[in-house]
Amino acid sequence: MIKFLLWLILLVICWPLAILALILYPIVWLLSIPFRLVGITVEGLLGLIKGLIFLPARILSGRKQ
Repeated sequence: MIKFLLWLILLVICWPLAILALILYPIVWLLSIPFRLVGITVEGLLGLIKGLIFLPARILSGRKQ
């Protein structure tokens, strides 16, 4: 909702820039998809490495439930 209101303000102030933003937004979104996938993959890989590093400590800690 906030993005829409900001776009409406931009439309009132400078309509050619608002129309250009409206056209370019989907293109930028499509170009950012591979970077998002890489970020998700790297985050998962780092979580796996963290889990493997802390596994011996978790096993030896002897949690009592």
